[in-house]
Amino acid sequence: MQREAMEYDVVIVGAGPSGLSAAIRLKQLSAERGHDLSVCVVEKGSEVGAHILSGAVLEPRALVELFPDWQERGAPLLTPATDDRFLFLTATAAHRLPTPPQMNNHGNYIISLGNLCRWLAKEAEALGVEIYPGFAAAEVLYDEAGTVVGVATGDMGVGRDGKPTDAYQPGVELRGRQTVFAEGARGSLTKTLFARFRLREGVDPQTFGIGIKELWEIDPSRHRAGTVIHTIGWPLDRRTYGGSFLYHLENNQVAVGFVIGLDYENPHLSPFDEMQRFKTHPAMRPFFEGARRVAYGARAINEGGFQSIPRLTFPGGLLVGCTAGFLNVPKIKGTHTAMKSAMVAAEALYEALSAAEPPREVAAYPARLRESWVWDELHGVRNIRPSFRRGLFAGLVYSAFDTYVLRGKAPWTFHHHADNESLRKASEAPRIAYPKPDGKITFDKLSSVFVSNTNHEEDQPVHLRLRDPAVAITHNLALYDAPEQRYCPAGVYEIVREGADGAPRLQINAQNCVHCKTCDIKDPTQNIDWVVPQGGGGPNYPNM
Repeated sequence: MQREAMEYDVVIVGAGPSGLSAAIRLKQLSAERGHDLSVCVVEKGSEVGAHILSGAVLEPRALVELFPDWQERGAPLLTPATDDRFLFLTATAAHRLPTPPQMNNHGNYIISLGNLCRWLAKEAEALGVEIYPGFAAAEVLYDEAGTVVGVATGDMGVGRDGKPTDAYQPGVELRGRQTVFAEGARGSLTKTLFARFRLREGVDPQTFGIGIKELWEIDPSRHRAGTVIHTIGWPLDRRTYGGSFLYHLENNQVAVGFVIGLDYENPHLSPFDEMQRFKTHPAMRPFFEGARRVAYGARAINEGGFQSIPRLTFPGGLLVGCTAGFLNVPKIKGTHTAMKSAMVAAEALYEALSAAEPPREVAAYPARLRESWVWDELHGVRNIRPSFRRGLFAGLVYSAFDTYVLRGKAPWTFHHHADNESLRKASEAPRIAYPKPDGKITFDKLSSVFVSNTNHEEDQPVHLRLRDPAVAITHNLALYDAPEQRYCPAGVYEIVREGADGAPRLQINAQNCVHCKTCDIKDPTQNIDWVVPQGGGGPNYPNM
């Protein structure tokens, strides 16, 4: 069966805030200037927003630029941030610290980013954008000269053995004059573009954190809409970067999350269990007593910042949003910068494609981005995240010095190391005893995956591929006690012992995968390759 091909001016991969912002801006310019560009967006989630997970407190700066009348249009920004608290936790106490200026949320909104994307999608479709949810972009298409000419969605109805089933349907080729990659952190196609076009040459490795989030309905007497709480310290040791958030939304709901830098050193650490343990702190437990957990999810986030931004353009395409890495770490926000990068890209794209002789590579995009507020914002905070490699207190001291004395204008730049290179051997690291979950405030991984509404067609090829299956045992298990069992927040990886001799084998429970991408990032030898499963698979987040 031949693949059907559909032609567009611009193909966008990913219906997150950046992909949708790029699509909207392209159509706005089409309406303003009278030269219409056809735009489509392909999204691997079952619906727009199904795979979107973020804290999230939104700084509306980019949204205001995109839609100055966003309030009249009904954007789902329902809860203004009214109270900031920044706490240092010990095992038994919580000490309030001054709120750093970057974390001041006056004028911001506590939101569901998934719901914002659903709203953006409706606005995009009203402008003429074609959006195709449930179709995973699985392959980058190239012409004879090596120029990107679009993407192909994955075949449907392929069995676990890799052979077509009775339900087989070939993928569709979405061909564009330019292709925008807006896949989010650690995009699977973007990773191939990095290698093919050497986009990461001359920049620092991208570094990441894993964010684990739950949504709760709590006792109305404990709910304070608009309250924003961040913590550092316990339960993490002083060498491990991370912290928590607790955001009070509308309707007696709170979003609680824990973020841990994936440059952590102890292979016995489990980010999921650290998050569960955090909820038992005396300052946190009262929020969850008598409450009900309604959703769970996890996602990797970029933490490299300014010095990790790759080359953004290549023949036939460009990178926007978190797939390129525009998160402002000390501000704990990336939606506004992701949206703005996409809007700048759209403006450069529109001019390029409207020219008499369109260029193969839209070089005006990075040039314009360097003149935007995104560049200044990220440059000013570039040293804060890497300063924590020296430990929590060294990072806090340097961050205060950089913020209040240098004001982001240090004449030096600190650098990053790759996250997968940071683990110590298991024999050299202390084991961590995590308490058994109680099923009321703390939970296990499998019950958590259940409330993430994760689903994959079981009869399909495993989308978590091992470059060399033996490495999981001879290297990961032998040296690091199989850390994939712990850094995965969904119970995907499991060491099982079989036969009379109890020989170990790595079992991959791919149906549990919540698409966080942590395994693709943290595996010590980069032996795990995350590729897209069949479209529509994965989590189905309702209000995250």
